[in-house]
Amino acid sequence: MTAQPFDRKVRIAHLAGPTATIQNTPPLVTSNKARSKRGLPMRANADGSPQKFDALRAQRLAAPAKVYVEQFSAHPLESDAADLYGAPDGYIGPDGSFSPERRSEADKPVYEIELSPEDGLYPLPYMAVQADGSAWEEEMAVPGGAEDRARQGFFPDGSRSFEEIDRLSLGVDGVANPISSQAEVDFFRVLPPGGFKKGVPAHLRTDIGDGDIEPEARGLNFHGYKPHHLSTAPARPALAKITNDTQAIADSGKYDGLVWTQGSPQVEETAYWFNLLIDTTLPICGNAAQRPQGQISADGPKNIVDSISYIRSGAWKDAEGRNRCGSLVIQEQQFFAAREVTKVDARPGGYSAVGGHGGIVGQISHHGAIALMYVPAYKHTYLSDVNINKLPATAKAVKWQDGKLGYVDVTIKDTAGKLTEDAIPSVSIIKEGGYSDEEYGIGADQVSDMLALIEHKLSLGRLSGFITEGLVPYGRLPSAAREKLILRAAFSGIPSVRVGRGAPEGFADPYPFVVAGSNLTAIKARLLLMACLMKFGALPIAADPNNPTDADKANLAAAIGNYQAVFNSH
Repeated sequence: MTAQPFDRKVRIAHLAGPTATIQNTPPLVTSNKARSKRGLPMRANADGSPQKFDALRAQRLAAPAKVYVEQFSAHPLESDAADLYGAPDGYIGPDGSFSPERRSEADKPVYEIELSPEDGLYPLPYMAVQADGSAWEEEMAVPGGAEDRARQGFFPDGSRSFEEIDRLSLGVDGVANPISSQAEVDFFRVLPPGGFKKGVPAHLRTDIGDGDIEPEARGLNFHGYKPHHLSTAPARPALAKITNDTQAIADSGKYDGLVWTQGSPQVEETAYWFNLLIDTTLPICGNAAQRPQGQISADGPKNIVDSISYIRSGAWKDAEGRNRCGSLVIQEQQFFAAREVTKVDARPGGYSAVGGHGGIVGQISHHGAIALMYVPAYKHTYLSDVNINKLPATAKAVKWQDGKLGYVDVTIKDTAGKLTEDAIPSVSIIKEGGYSDEEYGIGADQVSDMLALIEHKLSLGRLSGFITEGLVPYGRLPSAAREKLILRAAFSGIPSVRVGRGAPEGFADPYPFVVAGSNLTAIKARLLLMACLMKFGALPIAADPNNPTDADKANLAAAIGNYQAVFNSH
């Protein structure tokens, strides 16, 4: 079945995510043109020679301007085909005066261009200086300074980056507007990389995400990794906001698809979370970049345009018009299934499909032709058994109370059906290689670090679990003592999932009392276990976790079976 492309512009919701290089720019550095004007020291090359060019940054004209562009200066071989060209608009003489007619052989043929603020952004030298008159050299007014001395290179939402792509990026056909020619886009600040520390402008406030926010705080309302000493990343409870906002946007009925942008190491995680939690038949595309916008060979603009082209193509539709591919990460003209994609290097092309059994759903050619190679077989989005609409209102977690283990209720969804922050489980990854025991014959009660972690989980009163990344592909930890502690945790109500080390191509071994993580990486298995915990709650508690009875074992194996069924199909 071949899906029909949209015969109109599509409506896209762009969702700004944290630490997103794709929504970042290199520092705004004061140009030599400004330094010369103000008598400041000029920027020079390493050998002390003057820099040849100023960096040009996209900026807006404040008033109309008239400029004269030398004919045949757009390409070194234009003049070779001069007989194919029409006449110039006029000529500029050696004295700088313009004339419609050539007055001497020294006159330069030119095009006369009226520039207007309404034309959009223009690349121009950056003329700003600091309040004390010194030049800007980086994001900070004072290197390594406090928050109040920091500028931001990250955009507060996607509107500026999309505008720059539309205005300044060229398609293979030599024309601009690669986004607006295909789509109308609304911008949502779900968990953006840049924020308004003096208050969100009224025109950016929406009913979704930031309607009541006043001054925004780094580390709470926005997350960027530069300036590096002020870097923050979202905490685990932020997944509740991401889920609720994204579900509301998908449910609005206004959009043909969603585009999510995030930091390149984390986009694979959120894309898989969407695959599991978001109940929608719309396509969701994740994008990232290895190089900031405007930097040499920036890869982000192409990734964003490819996502919009993919949504508009309709290739994702099944016979009923529903998304048959789940969430994707679209990078370097390849469509990665969210379940399998992982970042392997910090360079364009630095993504791979792991698991050893597919993972690249399709691709887009240099000319925009879209092809799907296969459709993912695992459940996703509206088919997912753990999407937000299939989660219960409450679930039970385990907690030490009055010297014994018992259950406490955890609110998964509020009365409006939104995920609560307290619902997001605490799941840790335990990674062990060979030769991990500190000495010969070590017992479970001597593994102090792991004992402390289990005790910590049991003290929280939160849904919690473990991922153990062990032998390839079986998942078993090389340490017998640590394996015994994993079983003790399971009989204490805390589930564990086994996965193989690194990016396994085989499948983890099933075992009655722990979940086999199939061929998932530890990072993806963690997300799926978090979703399962909200669905099923804690495991049954044995009367004595150190010495479970046959009945305890049967109860645990039955409960593990519910988890295992989801891991086998998601």
